[in-house]
Amino acid sequence: MSDTQRPTPPFEGQQQDQTPGRTAQMQPQPDHGEKSYKGSGRLAGKAAIITGGDSGIGRAVAIAFAREGADVLIAYLNEHDDARETARWVEEAGRKAVLVPGDITDRAHCKAIVDKAVEAFGRLDVVVNNAAYQMTYPSLDAITDDEWDKTFDTNIGAMFRITRAAVKHMKPGGAIVNTTSINADHPNPGLLAYATTKGAIQNFTGGLAQLLAEKGIRVNCVAPGPIWTPLIPSTMPPEKVEKFGQQVPMKRPGQPAELAPAYVMLASDEASYISGATIAVTGGSPII
Repeated sequence: MSDTQRPTPPFEGQQQDQTPGRTAQMQPQPDHGEKSYKGSGRLAGKAAIITGGDSGIGRAVAIAFAREGADVLIAYLNEHDDARETARWVEEAGRKAVLVPGDITDRAHCKAIVDKAVEAFGRLDVVVNNAAYQMTYPSLDAITDDEWDKTFDTNIGAMFRITRAAVKHMKPGGAIVNTTSINADHPNPGLLAYATTKGAIQNFTGGLAQLLAEKGIRVNCVAPGPIWTPLIPSTMPPEKVEKFGQQVPMKRPGQPAELAPAYVMLASDEASYISGATIAVTGGSPII
């Protein structure tokens, strides 16, 4: 699909009650590369963990990884229908899919995700720390302590714990890819807690890349701009959803499928000298 054929706002002013939302309820439906992504063996024989792999960016990455030859563990909260649909695409590509539901703010669950991947695949080559939580708030007073802590526990605390557990099983050539955001460099005041964690993720990535270099494990991050995922209608008011993506030079949100190639490249051996980097996928908004 060409850029001019991608959905552009205004969208239906939709809103979902549950977080992080469900794909089936979105209009228009996101494109995860189901019909477009063509693999070429770039991840052949590798085993990967993808958190938040049930929908959105995570689903697109899972589909791409599988078509590139990787087995995939899909960690997700409780969106069982979405997760099963992602697993179906992975298995259709001839790869193994393992579904692991649960709350990554639970410290024991972070370790369990890694243990299940190693048990299922016998190895661990790639970790994609993608799961995230956000909520829009109009003022500082509207953000409770619990909300602040939940955002940090989900977005950066779990990333640290999953990574710490995973590195013990990864060999030289392994790759960690973290999802940060354009908010790391251009924070949206209405997403204060979320934007702050995304800055922390970028810093975590840069420091970790240096720390793990001697082990031969690369660490990078992808910084999406506005991407059309279930997180949007489930965490933003309808009037913002209606105009979502208009703020970037391309005047539209990105589709999850447009993120997947960046993750594939960073996970592959082709990126053997890339570590500590941020790949911006932002619809023309610069991160400099």
